[in-house]
Amino acid sequence: MTEFTLYNQGNAPEASKTLLEGSVNAFGMIPNLHAVMAESPQLLEAYQQVHQLFANSSLNNDELTVVWQTINKAHNCQYCLPAHTAVANMMGADPQISEAIKTDSKLPNDKLTVLKDTTLAMVEARGHLSEAQLNAFYDAGYTRQNLLDIVLGMSHKIMSNYTNHIAKTPLDEAFQQFA
Repeated sequence: MTEFTLYNQGNAPEASKTLLEGSVNAFGMIPNLHAVMAESPQLLEAYQQVHQLFANSSLNNDELTVVWQTINKAHNCQYCLPAHTAVANMMGADPQISEAIKTDSKLPNDKLTVLKDTTLAMVEARGHLSEAQLNAFYDAGYTRQNLLDIVLGMSHKIMSNYTNHIAKTPLDEAFQQFA
């Protein structure tokens, strides 16, 4: 098996160097996921852009965390579950959310439970939701925009989860406390 390189600003492909600088500015370090993605400047740039778009979507920080962590768990991403726990803490999201999703326990409220159930159904059914599932989502107070923003979050997570599976990205020391 070919090992993936953990790039830094010194050895990265030229087109990835500025992107990695953005990672340092955002996280105070280059997360190993970004270091792996630097092999493909296009993937790293897309990942960073989609991350920003999703972070600025119609969902609040608790809801973003539910979507990210539900997908991470469904995809069994051993890197992203702890990494997004750290990100959730940085964003000020309710710390119970990541733990509840990791352990299959109750979320802080019913609305977040509906969001988790809808996100998981979208992952498992490849976007095919029943009328009952859609009605439950809308009845909980969510909108069509929120539903489409879950699709955006899924796109974001596919880039990272699949990269981590392929590269077997080592967990950063900064995220190990959340593993």
